[in-house]
Amino acid sequence: MDFSAFFDFNNSAEQPLERLAPNGGYTAILRTVGCVGDSLSSGEFESMDAEGNRGYHDMFEYSWGQFLARDCGLTVYNFSRGGMTAKEYMEGFAEENGFWDSDKLCRAYILALGVNDIINAHMPVGDVSDIDLSDRRNNKKTFAGYYAAIVQRLKEKRPDARFFFVTMPKDENGTRSRAHTDLLYALTKVFPHSYVIDLDRYAPPHDEAFRRRFYLGGHLNAAGYLLTAKQVGSYIDWIIRHNPDDFAQIGFVGTPFRNAAGPGD
Repeated sequence: MDFSAFFDFNNSAEQPLERLAPNGGYTAILRTVGCVGDSLSSGEFESMDAEGNRGYHDMFEYSWGQFLARDCGLTVYNFSRGGMTAKEYMEGFAEENGFWDSDKLCRAYILALGVNDIINAHMPVGDVSDIDLSDRRNNKKTFAGYYAAIVQRLKEKRPDARFFFVTMPKDENGTRSRAHTDLLYALTKVFPHSYVIDLDRYAPPHDEAFRRRFYLGGHLNAAGYLLTAKQVGSYIDWIIRHNPDDFAQIGFVGTPFRNAAGPGD
């Protein structure tokens, strides 16, 4: 067995998703992960009856989060639902479903929101100036304000958690929302221990050839969700290997303990 990939930390020439990490690689060290998202985070399948009426079904066991859980041996929570927006999440959905409860706190969170907010509901994207870091309730009512408020509330409960912000994968027309991608990178400058999973830049485009293999109607099929899980796990593995000090003490997240002589915090 070639072990070189497991020791190849911080290879500056390596790009994300150059390779798919076996069983998610170092993603396994996160142990508990919360997936905050919409239909694509919920394993939603699209049905159609003989009259052409469509149905939408969240089947969480097929979500990329649960594929990731099985691949890496993680506990993954689906904090998601088809059609979800950051606005709805903050204005009641998370509270009504107990997603802020202490027994559901995680070492890491993957946020995959934006399509319904920006593309479908045409909400202003906003920017980091919409965020009040001293009081999330003062955030402006933009996508940036609501999205940041999700992070802020989670950090109130688990301040040392790690956060991964997922961009929209491009389609055949190119980047679906440059403003969305730019915002996520800007948020990593605002919130410590946050990183971008840039599917826009590094994942295959969701073009006609991709949809033919991995879509069922307007949503992914089972193979598409599995492929997404492989991409997310491999990308997080790449992030961990390129930022080893940030994850050296991941086992202490959510505890009062630290190793003062070790790297990271």
